[in-house]
Amino acid sequence: MTRSGLVHLINNQTDLEVCGEAENAAKALSALDACEPDLALVDITLPDKSGLELIKNFKAIRPQLPILVISMHDESFYAERVLRAGARGYIAKREGGEKLLQAIRRVASGYIYVSERMSGLILELFYGGQPRQERSSVQNLSDREFEVFELIGAGLSTREIATKLHLSAKTVQAHRANVKHKLNLKTSPELISYAARWIEHLGKGR
Repeated sequence: MTRSGLVHLINNQTDLEVCGEAENAAKALSALDACEPDLALVDITLPDKSGLELIKNFKAIRPQLPILVISMHDESFYAERVLRAGARGYIAKREGGEKLLQAIRRVASGYIYVSERMSGLILELFYGGQPRQERSSVQNLSDREFEVFELIGAGLSTREIATKLHLSAKTVQAHRANVKHKLNLKTSPELISYAARWIEHLGKGR
C-alpha cells in the first residue's frame, strides 16, 4: 500500500516517473539492473535484509546512484547512518507528499536532504563539533552491531538473528559481546532489557 501510494504520487508529477519497484532487497537489486534509475528511494526496514546493507550494495554496483531513504524510524538515530552508508538524504514518512517530492528533486539534483534540525547536528558531528564520547552509546554501535541490537530488542534469539542476517550464531554472539561492552552492560538479561526499552522508546517517538 505504501509503495502504491508513492508510485501514484510520483507518477502524477510531470518531471518524475517510477521505472520500477520492489518488495525486498533481492528484488531491488534485480530491478537496479533492469531499470537503471536516476534515483533510488529506499526504506530501512525490509523483510530480507537491512536497508543500510541494501544502500551499501547499491553503491557498490552503482557508486554514482543518488539514494534517498524514506522511513518511519527516528531521524536522530538513522540519518547519520544512512549518509555514512552512501545515501544522499533521509526523510520521515510522516513528512507528507509535498516534502517528499522536494527531497526527491533535491537529491536527484546532487544535493543532500535532511531536516533542518538534523542538518545542523550532522554538520556539527562531521566537522568535529561533537566529540564521539559525548554521543549516545547506541549511536556509537557499528551498523551491524546496531542491527543485532535492534533485533535483540525485538525479542529475537541469537539463532533467529543469525538466520535473519545470514550470519553464523558465533558471529552474532561476537556482535552481542561488542554491544554489551559498548553499552557498559554486564549480562545478557541486561542487554535484552535495555534493547527492549530502547525499541519501545523509539516507537513512542515516531
